[in-house]
Order: sequence, then C-alpha cells, then structure tokens
Amino acid sequence: MEKLSCAAYETGRRFIGRLPYGKDLIKSVEVFCEEKNIKMATFSAIGAVSSVTMGAYDQKQQVYISFNKEAPLEIVNCTGNVSQKDGKPFLHAHIAIGDEQGKVTGGHLFSETIVFAGEVDIQEITGPSLERGYDETTGLMLWDPPDLKE
Repeated sequence: MEKLSCAAYETGRRFIGRLPYGKDLIKSVEVFCEEKNIKMATFSAIGAVSSVTMGAYDQKQQVYISFNKEAPLEIVNCTGNVSQKDGKPFLHAHIAIGDEQGKVTGGHLFSETIVFAGEVDIQEITGPSLERGYDETTGLMLWDPPDLKE
C-alpha cells in the first residue's frame, strides 16, 4: 500500500483583503504572493465573478477540459494553495459557483476568471519549499514533498 507523503510546516503571516474588480482571480493572488515573497500558502475566497473559466481533468486522456461562462455568478466556495513552479508562485484552486437560480457547479479554477467583488484570506506556510513537478503516473504537475526526495 502506498503511503501518504507529507512534511511538517508552520504557519507564517496571514493576509485578509479584497480582490481587485475586473481582474483575473488567479493572477491577482499570484502577483500578490510574488510581491510579498510568499513561497507557499493556502487561500480561500468568497464573492462574485462576472465570468469564470473552470473544468476538470480527464484522467484517461490526461488533459484538462475547461469551459468559460460569462454571467453574474456567486463564489460559493473557492479554496486552494500556492506553491512554486519554475521559481514563481503558482496557484492551484477549485471553485464552486452559483447562478441566479441557485444552481451550483464546480471544478478546477483557471485563469480568465474575472472578479466582480471578492474577499480573500491567504495563510502563508513556512518550511521547505514545495515545487511542482511532473508526475508520470497521473500526467499532472504535483507537489514533490521533501520526504519524497530521500
């Protein structure tokens, strides 16, 4: 049986604020993390978007399938993490959104998700830097925890 691979980390600074109107949700968080020298973090967001790009990973073809919807949508939940990819902050997030009829859909969040209004909570994580690397089994860019390198 394959074991869970983890390393111990501590919490660092915590940032709570507002997402910028009309800007891409993912890029806004990544730029903020770069400006504040945040290498790793968890984050959550609530609010609304004027358009969303999301989707799911096709496990057989090993590619993401995405779609864009332009409409006033509520962020029911958005959660994710920040780690490093190619030496820069990289955000991995999932989102659940609701429409005007209360129908909720969700999936992997992509860029070109435009914020109408939003609040964000970013919790920095300190410790050995997590880098994303290609995983042969899944075809995904996954964390490479320090204990995997031993």
